[in-house]
Amino acid sequence: MLLPLFPLHTVLYPGGQLPLRIFEQRYLEMAKACLRDGSPFGVCSIVHGDEVMPEGGAAPDFAKVGTLARIESWDMPQQGILQVSATGDTRFEVREHTVARDGLVVADVATLPAEPRIALDARFQPLARLLEVLAAAASPQQFPHPPSSERSFDDATWVGYRLCELLRLPLPTRQRLLESDDAEARLEALQEFVVQKGAA
Repeated sequence: MLLPLFPLHTVLYPGGQLPLRIFEQRYLEMAKACLRDGSPFGVCSIVHGDEVMPEGGAAPDFAKVGTLARIESWDMPQQGILQVSATGDTRFEVREHTVARDGLVVADVATLPAEPRIALDARFQPLARLLEVLAAAASPQQFPHPPSSERSFDDATWVGYRLCELLRLPLPTRQRLLESDDAEARLEALQEFVVQKGAA
């Protein structure tokens, strides 16, 4: 699967929300194509380099596991500025990539299996309660408030992903937890982080 990539200093998780303010021409064209075709783009965390590429500069180094992003809504408040809201979909792994003449990174990717829904073990209930508190205090940009029917505080995968978004985790930790295929191992790591920071 060929996929345009948008390397960013963030990690997008499946089901997560990503507001973007797009002004670089290559990403404006990418977004227009995604809107026209109903196709996704890929978000990968930058390991080294900048989000805004200087003219003639090299593309940043980025993690090889990222998340598909699908544009849900958009607005153009002024000429040349596109604001979009995208939602995280399936994770993927970059097999190889090229950089187009305009600087857009295009990758051959393989999608990764979605994590199954796993019942939240009782030992992680404090994390679910912490998530409820953090979500209630978060702004809509940080954590959109879905209908109750779309909240899954009893699902270990959902709770882990949402906590990864709201806790102030170092970027390498966010990436490591995205790459993990074990929902309970992810929650154990988050529990350890919370205890260390005195948030529990």
